[in-house]
Amino acid sequence: MHAEVICVGTELLLGDILNSNAQFLAKELAALGIAHYYQTVVGDNPARIQQVVTTAQDRCAQQSAQTSQLLLFTGGLGPTPDDLTLETLADFFGAPLVEYPALLADIEAKFTARGRTMPPSNRKQALLPEGARVLPNSQGTAPGIIWSPRPRLTLMTFPGVPREMQAMWRETAVPYLHDQGWVTATIVSRMLRFWGISESALAERVAPYLSQGNPTVAPYASKGEAKLRISVRADSPSIAWAKIQPVEAGIRALVGDDCYGADDDSLASVVGNLLLQRQQTLAVAESCTGGGLGQLLTTIAGSSAYFYGGVIAYDNRVKINLLQVDSTVLAEQGAVSATVAEQMALGVKALLQTDWALSITGIAGPMGGTPTKPVGLVYIGLATPSGEVMSYRHEFSGYRGRDWVRQLSSLSALDGLRRNLL
Repeated sequence: MHAEVICVGTELLLGDILNSNAQFLAKELAALGIAHYYQTVVGDNPARIQQVVTTAQDRCAQQSAQTSQLLLFTGGLGPTPDDLTLETLADFFGAPLVEYPALLADIEAKFTARGRTMPPSNRKQALLPEGARVLPNSQGTAPGIIWSPRPRLTLMTFPGVPREMQAMWRETAVPYLHDQGWVTATIVSRMLRFWGISESALAERVAPYLSQGNPTVAPYASKGEAKLRISVRADSPSIAWAKIQPVEAGIRALVGDDCYGADDDSLASVVGNLLLQRQQTLAVAESCTGGGLGQLLTTIAGSSAYFYGGVIAYDNRVKINLLQVDSTVLAEQGAVSATVAEQMALGVKALLQTDWALSITGIAGPMGGTPTKPVGLVYIGLATPSGEVMSYRHEFSGYRGRDWVRQLSSLSALDGLRRNLL
């Protein structure tokens, strides 16, 4: 069984909507062990949709005459004139569109339940290719289909709304694939996350693991973070995890504290857990990040148990009046300096009465840099429960905009606290 994902929608080609459906289906297919080599995005155009189907079938034919093929379509199932997926597929395979009375009744009932009358245009959603099985939509009015118009070829269609598509996939599509005997293995992946080490340095350190077969280990980098994906193909999830565990343990032993977590972990969630374990609290003082550090911390549910709040000290008067930063130091060393970062951390720690405090001051650009203090220069201050204070200097070179500097600054501050908590 080989699968392809075909996402229909001109809005995807224009970049108006992020194609999260393709990412979701790719992960789901991997978890089911179904081979998946191609993804296509095509606009709301019948000729081009049919061309994509032709190309997909040709690719499958080149693999093997005995290979079964699964084409997963998302988008184009709505009631508007540009929703053309089903009628285009019906025309391509020479099947008439027929109205399914039970499906029409279901759509009407959903509108009635909302206190609305079904518009005439929605009747179109009850028209499916003759012989197709309904793929029910529990979250919306646009049903999909499961259809085998030719031997060894199965089509599944889903609406473009991610919530609806995901529910239909889990509730109906996955059980169907199991019933057909197409799920014979599983691919399980574990993503290890690293901060404070480059992708190239990480690859060198774990080089012996990068050349092995099953499990495979592959490096990635994104926005200052390095990652290693460990993937295993096995007969069951339990067997796969048994193979992943020794590889993960070996990698962690090689890299130490540079590995901060795995899978859905974030630096903010890891720091939060460490603070909870110690029953300690945190405050922040921010200049160039303008609240970005506090935002990262408060994305974690329950963060109020350890994060008290912060001060956005963008203007020097706020640094002086609220955080008790020495005006003489500001005049002599400037706001972007180690001493100011340390005094900001001590000031917010005293103001909010917390165990720990972080501060950030820097030059996010594109203006404001000098030969001695270039754009991307950031100082991070850290005050500890014992009253000790320290600072870290970062120069984020290769400028990619203000948001890039601000994000790296906030994440680096969290990583510095994490390492001290450890």
